[in-house]
Amino acid sequence: METTVQWIRTSWTKQSRGGGAAARRNAAPVGFTVPYVTPSFAHVVRVHERDGFEPHAVEEELRKVDVQLREADGRLRVLPRVQPLFAIPPRPRRPPAVRLASGQWVRWQLNHRFSSAAGVQDWSYWLDTFNIAYGPVGADVFLSEPTVHVDERGPLR
Repeated sequence: METTVQWIRTSWTKQSRGGGAAARRNAAPVGFTVPYVTPSFAHVVRVHERDGFEPHAVEEELRKVDVQLREADGRLRVLPRVQPLFAIPPRPRRPPAVRLASGQWVRWQLNHRFSSAAGVQDWSYWLDTFNIAYGPVGADVFLSEPTVHVDERGPLR
């Protein structure tokens, strides 16, 4: 199975919910050029408020990326996992998995809101963007429009 996986996690706190900080956060890219990544690894990009929303990229084992990938009948089935811990926003009904043909790719976006277990810390927020291509693609594939875009972002209050 030839896949290219890019996982972008943008994270912030209440301090970046409005004004200039929110503008910098919203300007963070949702796709990057993909360097050569060893098979069974993913290109992981972290974009965090504490770094001024500057991206930092690493390689991680594909099994550590919260997405199900299954190949069947010449197509790749893609479905990001949502752990029960990520309860806000509630997701009672999720979109169905996407099935990609060779040369296609999906951008799937989900957001989350968290608080500390005791409620003593401020809220924190994540936006996960999964860019996943099936078959041979160029390094700049995720800079173009996706074949399929699934927007599973919900209200975070």
